[in-house]
Amino acid sequence: MYALVDCNNFFVSCERVFQPQLEGKAVVVLSNNDGCVVARSNESKAMGIKMGTPFFKVKHLVDSGALQVRSSNYALYGDLSSRVMSILSDTVPGIEIYSIDEAYLHLDGIRPEAIPGLCRDLVAKIRRWVGIPVSIGVAPTKTLAKIASHFAKTYSGYKGVCMMDSDAKRLKALELTPIEDVWGVGRRLAPRLQSLGVRTALDYVNRPKAWVNANFNLPGVRTWEELQGRACVEDEKDERRKSICTSRSFADMISDEEELCLRISDFAASCAHKLREEGSAAGEVTAFLYTNRFREDMKQYFPSATVRLPVAANSTHEIVGAALKALRTIYRPEYMYKKAGVIVGAIVPADAVQSSLFDNDEELRERQGRLSKVMDAVNSGGNTFLRLASQRAGHYADGIRSEYRSRLYSTLLDDIIEIY
Repeated sequence: MYALVDCNNFFVSCERVFQPQLEGKAVVVLSNNDGCVVARSNESKAMGIKMGTPFFKVKHLVDSGALQVRSSNYALYGDLSSRVMSILSDTVPGIEIYSIDEAYLHLDGIRPEAIPGLCRDLVAKIRRWVGIPVSIGVAPTKTLAKIASHFAKTYSGYKGVCMMDSDAKRLKALELTPIEDVWGVGRRLAPRLQSLGVRTALDYVNRPKAWVNANFNLPGVRTWEELQGRACVEDEKDERRKSICTSRSFADMISDEEELCLRISDFAASCAHKLREEGSAAGEVTAFLYTNRFREDMKQYFPSATVRLPVAANSTHEIVGAALKALRTIYRPEYMYKKAGVIVGAIVPADAVQSSLFDNDEELRERQGRLSKVMDAVNSGGNTFLRLASQRAGHYADGIRSEYRSRLYSTLLDDIIEIY
């Protein structure tokens, strides 16, 4: 059996942990640069506010006091997420972190009759210890567990835990689930299924397997099997990302090369840190620039360049150096840039990196690797006390618009709540 633990309205819930005055109020969290809505409370959903709504379209609600708004605070969200995942890891035999607010639990070895109580205890413990409300769906497959978690979140009668432990429950849930809401279907596949008369998940499982094989590729077949109650989606906990990207849109357009170098250095340093966190190294580094595609009165330019490293690396020095080299090949001073970013690819396990026969810098590379680890230790908690000279002072996100950002209550000493 699998259990999917889903943190309810996660970004909003994180804001409410340290700002209880937001409980019961309509709240939205904005994307980088306060551009659009990326998270909503149930109250704001009831107002008809959709995901991706540009902020300027709802700002009048903020001005009138009907809506509370917060800028994204990823340091806070990441810290609270790690606390939730730590509780889960200490409770069950296996955990597969799916995203910042979701994790699959492997319940092998746990007696079936003990699972409901264990899940209810987790819901209460996470709420009490971290302050985050969660919903848990339990089912024989990951796809069904995803559906069950939706029911646990949507219907208060479940009290946060939905057990899909019989065929009768499975079929009833599938009957009530639109096909476009099934994990693995997505926006592209849903219209095709609907055109073939498949409106619900139950419609899909009622089709013969031969029909599914004839009309869809392997992912579609796997989804059909999963909905039948046969697990076939492989665990992803040991799979590495094929690439890592750090990018930001700028509050104001930039044309100065020196300023772009500072931004690219910050993004590359972030990618290098992420590589080290997951024990990986990258064989290539790409830098890219975007002008403002919404400014039709300005010249447009969307270049990118890739630098291949002689040996896969994860040190800040090497990743930043490669990113700056790529930037200098694409920079043109006559353009105004709205966005920039760095992508590291050709990712391999760091302990499997092999030196090149022509590599004369192995000793230097080892020193840079040790220095990067020291930087990680000093900069833990989202700080940037140690950085390369090519990076900007402060955090790389400081240059983006975040007018409504809350404090870093759990990761920055200066922002700890004081009680008098």
